[in-house]
Amino acid sequence: MIKDNQLKPEEIWTPETQGTQATRLQTTLTSTEKSAFQKYSEIVIGELNYGKLIKYEILTSFLSPLPGALGFFLRKQFYPQILGEMGRNSVIGKSVTLRHPQKIKIGQGVIIDDYVVLDAKGDRNKGIIIGDNVIIGRGTVISCKNGNVEIGGNTNIAMQCFIQSAKEVIVGKNVLFSAYVYLIGGGDHKFDRVDIPIIAQGQVVRGIHIRDNCFIGAGAKIQDGVVIGRDSIVGTGSVVRKSIPEFCISAGIPAKNIRFR
Repeated sequence: MIKDNQLKPEEIWTPETQGTQATRLQTTLTSTEKSAFQKYSEIVIGELNYGKLIKYEILTSFLSPLPGALGFFLRKQFYPQILGEMGRNSVIGKSVTLRHPQKIKIGQGVIIDDYVVLDAKGDRNKGIIIGDNVIIGRGTVISCKNGNVEIGGNTNIAMQCFIQSAKEVIVGKNVLFSAYVYLIGGGDHKFDRVDIPIIAQGQVVRGIHIRDNCFIGAGAKIQDGVVIGRDSIVGTGSVVRKSIPEFCISAGIPAKNIRFR
């Protein structure tokens, strides 16, 4: 975990640095130089490797939909073969989607509920790291856009949350997420020019840090470039555009600091 109160310098993605006016995913999907099988393999496991892809397909096709205790048991036994790491006493619910699974590391005692998406895609990122005793609620999506996501131990993420990272999203220990929280770490699209589409103008990406012991209320949205200081509270439905200091209660649209705890 990064301990200071500053984000790393922002990165600017432009069509030139990306090598294309499309997104990385669009470039992969629309390439005429690769077969449909090659595209699928790169999106799902991150490389063209027949052995890894076959193992992934067999395990996820047969084990992912299995309900009940049998499903939990078999996924616990066999998913470590495709994941980067899976600690003891961790369980994965049914119909969990895994992308680039070798870049997903799960600590001990982790509970991942049904229909969660763990997408660690990217060609130069470390992926998703989940600490010990973390709970990830049903239907939550954690998605990398060539960025990294790190979730500290004992954090509880409720149902239907969305965490996206184009650079780094770092969540500390003992953080509590209510339902429908969005961490919008995918960066901001540039829009200065009107002669070309916004999608072709690139992005500015900064990252999001949420320090230890914070509580994020239901439906809150945390925008890219925000640091939330330790032991702070974000109110229900808030839109956080600026960083919040330690031990602070903040709420509203846009969020404003109300008082200190």
